[in-house]
Amino acid sequence: MKNMLEKLSQNSHRAIRDGVYEITYNSTKSKLNLIEEIKKNKHASLITEVKFASPSLGNIRESSDPVAIAKSMISGGAIGLSVLTQPHLFNGSPDFFTKIRKQVKNPLLMKDIVVDKSQIDAAEKLGADVVLLIQAIFDKKFAKDIDEFISYAHKKNLMILLESHTRKEFLNSTKTEADLLGINNRDLDTLEINLNTTKSILKGQNECRVIISESGIESPDDIRFLHQCGANAFLVGSSIMKSKDIKGSVSRLVSSI
Repeated sequence: MKNMLEKLSQNSHRAIRDGVYEITYNSTKSKLNLIEEIKKNKHASLITEVKFASPSLGNIRESSDPVAIAKSMISGGAIGLSVLTQPHLFNGSPDFFTKIRKQVKNPLLMKDIVVDKSQIDAAEKLGADVVLLIQAIFDKKFAKDIDEFISYAHKKNLMILLESHTRKEFLNSTKTEADLLGINNRDLDTLEINLNTTKSILKGQNECRVIISESGIESPDDIRFLHQCGANAFLVGSSIMKSKDIKGSVSRLVSSI
């Protein structure tokens, strides 16, 4: 399944044209700082993802009651949540984000394929604390200047999680003013997963910013392996969303460290 990244970018432009990100209200963001919460946490710092579908798995869970799912994740020990707002292929929605924001005090990451500043405007109005940017989107020119996007987000008091998949992308990401650096173990073009991606990218690196390992995390052993590789936090989505016991699944991963 090649060129998925281009398709994801096109889907975002389609969602923009459809008015998905035209938010007419303002929500209040969390009073907690995600980076501080990660640094002071003595256990595994999990950012768990409210995601009902994905390009690789299709439908993961029935798109219902995102608030109950979010509360179960927080009860299990997640320090923050990633909420999908992209409707195409992910069954996400700004409405899900709004409902969760009203009920959850923890930091929230707006998870989307950001290709336009209007999506950052939406994140601000939704009460997001962090916005995801994907280095490859900018390296492959599916969007404009990354430094401009990061600066724009910072002016709106939003932190940036900048995600990479290759060593070259990671090195490019370290040259930016992104607040957190993510390593996606999934290749967004082929959708293949390899946890060794985090290991190979971080080998020999001395980055002082918080590193978040993303995708493919299913067990406490995975958490411990990635932590030994140098990851400070972990973004976990599908394995938890597939679980019949969301709170228990989160708790087991949190307790792995």
